[in-house]
Amino acid sequence: MKRALVSVSDKSGIVEFCQKLNENGYQIISTGGTLNELVSSGVDAVDITEVTGFPEILDGRVKTLSPYVHGGLLYRRDLDSHKAQIAEHNIQAIDLVCVNLYPFEAASASGDLEMAIENIDIGGPSMIRSSAKNYKDVIVVTSPSDYSRVITAIETDNVTASLKANLGAKAFRMTARYDAIISNYLTEHIGDEEAESITLTYDLNEQLRYGENPHQQASFYTRIGGTNTVECCEVLHGKQLSYNNIQDAQAALDLLSEFTAPTVCAIKHMSPCGVGIGATIDTAWDKAYASDPVSIFGGIVVTNQEINAAVATKMSEIFLEVIIAPSYSAEAFAILSQKKNVRILKLVENAKPVAKMYKSVGNALLVQDVDNVNNYDLDFECVTKKPVTDEQLEQMRFGQSVVKHVKSNAIAIVKDNQTVGIGGGQTSRIASSEIALKQARAAGATNDLILASDAFFPFDDVVQLAHEYGVTAIVQPGGSMRDQDSIDKCNELGITMVFTKTRHFKH
Repeated sequence: MKRALVSVSDKSGIVEFCQKLNENGYQIISTGGTLNELVSSGVDAVDITEVTGFPEILDGRVKTLSPYVHGGLLYRRDLDSHKAQIAEHNIQAIDLVCVNLYPFEAASASGDLEMAIENIDIGGPSMIRSSAKNYKDVIVVTSPSDYSRVITAIETDNVTASLKANLGAKAFRMTARYDAIISNYLTEHIGDEEAESITLTYDLNEQLRYGENPHQQASFYTRIGGTNTVECCEVLHGKQLSYNNIQDAQAALDLLSEFTAPTVCAIKHMSPCGVGIGATIDTAWDKAYASDPVSIFGGIVVTNQEINAAVATKMSEIFLEVIIAPSYSAEAFAILSQKKNVRILKLVENAKPVAKMYKSVGNALLVQDVDNVNNYDLDFECVTKKPVTDEQLEQMRFGQSVVKHVKSNAIAIVKDNQTVGIGGGQTSRIASSEIALKQARAAGATNDLILASDAFFPFDDVVQLAHEYGVTAIVQPGGSMRDQDSIDKCNELGITMVFTKTRHFKH
């Protein structure tokens, strides 16, 4: 008779699985709550203590850590020396292990450290690892999603080497994921900022049609825990998000998180192309659209307000890839969903902020804190003879919040809580400034403009150019060896300049 060791926290489908094992000649060995559920449901199962000859102790912390368990899992059936030792010590083979683990994820989310620690499974991962190491001889099942295919293989006498290898690899992925969650939780709990290694775990969200280009294969993996990221949004309408959609949508959500007033942000190729703040979403949309009515075509639009019918009608007049909002009126949704290809997403509520960002560099990884600096909280310093007004200061904070999300060298021209020109991703600051200022002039914005820069000016050329395009105030971090040149040029031209003392590079 073959033997199966079954001990699960997630008991979905376990009774039916074990009934099928019984029918196919397996004796079930089980523990604690799993045993009770199986026996009460009519499954023929025996207590693990009958195998180990030792009772559960320490409130169940020790029950399967026994040579009668691990010897039965680890011995190689093709080695005579292993067979002899097993026989000498009266250990019996265990041919199948069905184990899933204590719910550490849920326990750690409670914020109760003691509860989290008590939900660190020891015996479960040990049994999984032992059986997975010996996958050639032992079937290891770690997920209810595999019950059906395992039973089918047993019933058809088709338990192949490839199936057992596949299950073994999956088992090690499971324990690696579990250990990563625990190590990250405890590392964060003690505040260790200089850990000698990090282990990140991501779950497959979905296979994508392709990557940045059709010849590139791509997948979308997500980290554990709700955050203010695109995977937490609910897709209400439209086809699957693409690789580029996901990147653009995330950039839009990051930008939107800067603002609390009614705001609409338009993103194209991961960079803002229009941002507007208004008393209502209607005025916010009009400002965002007017910022750059060319680039918004085929873009991503996100807002922190419910979309009404009037705004939906305006949106429907152009091609948008993705629309994200906290809610939609029934009429607005009916209007927008007439276009089958537009993706309509609903913002998640009570999202948690992201604390760290990770960027691959070849086979290495860069890790840094997210730039969560709120420009509305910073102490800005006026460094010119011409003082800054309260209205200018408000626009400067708006401009800095936008430019923070533009690729360096980044320049944003703003007026009346609207972007009128954006330039970025250039190899010189003057080139970005020319792009932004020409865009502002083309939009008819020619006076009382605010120029926001993500980093300091190495020369006074940006100040001179800005003056020629109607800029009356500039906000930048300061910190250049030649700051005084720019200050002097502002004083000469009657421009107000404010230093933020906080750089917002985005490479």
